[in-house]
Amino acid sequence: MRDGLFDTTLASKVYERVRRGIVSGELRPGQPMSRRRIATELRTSPLPVASAFQRLEFEGLLESRPRAGTRVRAVSLNDVRDHFVVWEALETQVAMRVALMATALELKHLGTLAEELDNSRLVAGQYSMLHSDFHRQIAEYSRCPALYDAVDRCHAFAMLWLSKVSQPLGSNTRHQQLVAAIASRDPVKAAQEASQHLSFGIARAIEELTSNSGERSRGAHSIFKRQGKQPSIQPGRQAR
Repeated sequence: MRDGLFDTTLASKVYERVRRGIVSGELRPGQPMSRRRIATELRTSPLPVASAFQRLEFEGLLESRPRAGTRVRAVSLNDVRDHFVVWEALETQVAMRVALMATALELKHLGTLAEELDNSRLVAGQYSMLHSDFHRQIAEYSRCPALYDAVDRCHAFAMLWLSKVSQPLGSNTRHQQLVAAIASRDPVKAAQEASQHLSFGIARAIEELTSNSGERSRGAHSIFKRQGKQPSIQPGRQAR
């Protein structure tokens, strides 16, 4: 029993470490994932790594193919479009709940985060992390753990491609506008603004991903130390 609990704890640690690597952009789409290498780097046996990989595949962050091994999932533009359908449903529900349930202090906090995000000047990967943190914070104020978990998984999957999308240039108040709509306490207005916010995002994302689709890269020596560019999203090709 104790050994089983120990293995489960190790698998959880491996899962969190690899997931964090994907979300932060350290592990990029298409990058090969070696169970043996990860076990060595994290000083564990291959069994917890295999268990962690299975969970990450179930969540859509890794993919395995016969004779090709396991890699970070490489998504297509169709995957991005499909993902936005789910993302929009979640974010509009979050916006409606927060508009009705958030305290004045929580709304003020969101306003501060939105202003920082809109005025930030970060590279693509850093901006994407800050952007995801902002939306997770909104979800936390929805007071629905299941909804928060769904948003968290949604953003983790989005980081497979969001790390390649830069922040808007010039004057930008989109996130402040979203918070203002939520702060109006009108759930319909909040949902509409959330939908418009995401529609703008998918238009920019698809434009940038399409323009970057010809990039190629070489693999990293260590799975947790990125070296050079990684494979970009391939438009029109469905990941399996």
